[in-house]
Amino acid sequence: MSSLSIPKGIEGDYIETKEDNLFFDVKGLLHPKSRKICFIRYIPDPKGDRIKANINYKKIYDLNKRYSYLKEFYPKYLFYSKELDLELQSVKNNDIKKIFTPRDCFRELSKKNHITKIENRSKQLCELFINKGEIPENSIGITGSTMIGLAKENSDIDLLIYGTETSLAFQEKLKSIFEISNKCRMYNNEEYKQHYKWRVGGSNISFQNFLKSETRKLHQGKFYGIDFFLRYIKSPEDWNGNFYDFKFENYGRISIKAKIIDSNDSIFTPCSYKISPIKKIESDIKFDDFLVNDIKEINSFRGRFCEHAKLGDKVSVKGKLEKVFYKNSFNHFRILLEDQIKDKMIRL
Repeated sequence: MSSLSIPKGIEGDYIETKEDNLFFDVKGLLHPKSRKICFIRYIPDPKGDRIKANINYKKIYDLNKRYSYLKEFYPKYLFYSKELDLELQSVKNNDIKKIFTPRDCFRELSKKNHITKIENRSKQLCELFINKGEIPENSIGITGSTMIGLAKENSDIDLLIYGTETSLAFQEKLKSIFEISNKCRMYNNEEYKQHYKWRVGGSNISFQNFLKSETRKLHQGKFYGIDFFLRYIKSPEDWNGNFYDFKFENYGRISIKAKIIDSNDSIFTPCSYKISPIKKIESDIKFDDFLVNDIKEINSFRGRFCEHAKLGDKVSVKGKLEKVFYKNSFNHFRILLEDQIKDKMIRL
């Protein structure tokens, strides 16, 4: 893993634009040749509570508000992808001023003598995972507001771990790290209640159903009292092709009951679950060339669905049904979880 080569402009990286002083967070691993798929995150605002290079910035959280902002002020950062059958946010290569990467951030902080509290805690958590989790130094990095110099005193710690085998092996060590460290731990019940308020976000999922998945997740917790979140990125050789190899066709929305038959990719971003459908609950499918048993997987780019279910679990899932083509041939159907309010996966 010492020679791990990761291209710039993938999940976890941030992009600063040349002319507009905007910051976007990159989503996904596969991108068009001329642009990076990424979503607006920090915008200049005189009333913003973050400052960088004498510019005040505000963070936009809600996905719909991010689209509304670009439509009103910067429509050039919106484009329709025929491959994904979706309007997306993106920055063309020519409009990129700088790409910030988590591994660069960790290396730079390791060299500095004077750093902020959140920078120091982020660096210390990386070092703990390197020492106790046996992660190679070039396979871990710091992302989020800390990486781009827009963190606040109460910001979270956001880390990325790179490499398929490194990630899977480290995930198995996390429980023992929680046991030996008195500063790094999982959430307690009161913290799950606080976590529930913003994680569920108006989707009407009960606290009891929320806990069914959340209490088993190891990629989040507290370090010195600060929330931390981990994302795992597969090795490039496991990305299965390029952006143009895949095509997705929107078939409408569907709700099904299914059994998880493979959850190995549940820790990664994007996450994936192989499923065996049990029955259809409801749908508004647009086409008639579809059988429920053709649904082979559940996918999501949202961190809230990582580690959400395990092998053998039965789940109720509601989301966008897509027909998947690989190299112009029909491959299977999938359910994509992308909407904060409408989309759900609940352990039964």
